[in-house]
Amino acid sequence: MKHKNMNETISIAPSLDGRAYDPEKTAVDKTISGRLFYLTIQAVINAFIIGLIAKVLVLLINLITNISFYGKFSIAEASPAHNTLGLWVIFIPIIGSIIIGIMARLGSAAIRGHGIPEAMEQVLTNESRIKPVITILKPLSAAISIGTGGPFGAEGPIISTGGAFGSFAGQIMRISPNERKIMLTAGATAGMAAIFGTPVAAVLLAIELLLFEFSPKSIIPVAMACATGTAMHLWLFGSGPVFPMPGLSAPTGQALIWYIIGGAIIGVLAALVSKSIYAVEDLFEKLPIHWMWWPAIGAIAIGVTGYFAPYTLGVGYNNITALLSGSLPLKMVLGLCFLKFISWSVSLGSGTSGGTLAPLLTIGGATGILFGMIVLHFFPESQINLPTCALIGMAAMFAGAARALLTAVIFAYEVTMQPYGLLPLLGACSASYFVSFFLMKGSIMTEKIQRRGVATPNSYEPDALQQLNVSDAMAAATQEDENIDTAVYIYPTAKLNQAVELLSTYSLAVLPVLNPANNTLIGIVTPQTIFNAYTEFRQAGDRYQQVISIKRRRNKLLVRSKKIFNQK
Repeated sequence: MKHKNMNETISIAPSLDGRAYDPEKTAVDKTISGRLFYLTIQAVINAFIIGLIAKVLVLLINLITNISFYGKFSIAEASPAHNTLGLWVIFIPIIGSIIIGIMARLGSAAIRGHGIPEAMEQVLTNESRIKPVITILKPLSAAISIGTGGPFGAEGPIISTGGAFGSFAGQIMRISPNERKIMLTAGATAGMAAIFGTPVAAVLLAIELLLFEFSPKSIIPVAMACATGTAMHLWLFGSGPVFPMPGLSAPTGQALIWYIIGGAIIGVLAALVSKSIYAVEDLFEKLPIHWMWWPAIGAIAIGVTGYFAPYTLGVGYNNITALLSGSLPLKMVLGLCFLKFISWSVSLGSGTSGGTLAPLLTIGGATGILFGMIVLHFFPESQINLPTCALIGMAAMFAGAARALLTAVIFAYEVTMQPYGLLPLLGACSASYFVSFFLMKGSIMTEKIQRRGVATPNSYEPDALQQLNVSDAMAAATQEDENIDTAVYIYPTAKLNQAVELLSTYSLAVLPVLNPANNTLIGIVTPQTIFNAYTEFRQAGDRYQQVISIKRRRNKLLVRSKKIFNQK
């Protein structure tokens, strides 16, 4: 691919090696090249394998659930909610957590946690390198955790496993750290797509939480991996909605206002939920015993709540479907809202292996139902319905806690296939995101690594150096500059990032700027002038300006009116 203006913007003296800075070669390297095709093919292959791993993980969870709660060797789908163990049910999660603690101590401590933060940390600090052993230990520990009653979803572990597999593939390939980041992200999001069948939401998750960039080189392999993961879901899990619900009708304006209010309230709760997880972690940090025993202590909360409310045990995807039906009794809704939160927050804060998405959806959906019940009781003409309240509740909780607005909206749509839910979802999730933005600095996904001193990007802006021309940073040439070597030079219409590349490539302190008409020296660019131009550009974008003066425009209108009347 050849940019039409490339020859005008970068020039190198003929005396230099032409291969040192070939504009056509640079254009190809920075857009679409053979390496992109190579990465995409590998990402698709990885996604196929990760889809199989996702199916194995689900079957393994079923097997351990059947063994733990029903004493039978079977991979048939089963829920701990119907067990008849009585008080013995309290000890099942504790036994499972002891096994996880031993695995973490002897195998790898990286299996602890809920998946996405750990993947983010590797992207930001370790050149996207994850130990290959995580590919085996993470799904196995998660299956034991969930299969023995842990109130988690399978999505967190498979995202972590997919990321580990992608990272492992990247480490045995001859690729750069940035390309390895793409492979890690493609593997992680392919895992999410394989579990939920949500290709677009998985791509958005990559953009909002893992990639920290948006470019063809990164998004194409990720998108293809997510498409492959979804194809695996259709093949291995079926083609229907993951969480079927009654058909929704288009919301009225009054109902939409109530949904947005509900989203804002859930945004407050999302911030509190996120803070509570790390408050529990802080409490466990103060215990005078080794961290390998913390999951067993946290599992006491799972067992006790599971004894009084068995439906809080295990993955609980069926609970989400029941909430979306809008027909659950109040007692069960309260249990899913409060008891599920207690067992999940204490056990996750203890450092066991599990996910966050399914619990957030469950707690948010139950909160949405409670909100809808209260509104319908006091305002029966509000025109809202409970299934929509559950839908916006679960998505708003995810958007507020994870700071993944677009992912939450599209995910809720893709798992339910309700197009009339999109408008309430967008309104409620935006309100939740807005409120949580002011109530907490990080998110449930970033707080852990921020506490370790790892800064996480919170905004995505175009590179200022690609928007500024060399002329914006150029200092006028003086008599002292006439003796500067012009073997390497640049034109004033070039982009500033190209000047930076030349300064770095040739270790220059000063880069001459020539007139393109006659190749005479008209200025110079130095690292300091580039820094000054960059700083001025950023500050100019943040200055408060009144572009249109209402008072001035009013006066102009009055003057024109008088002229018109005088003419008459």
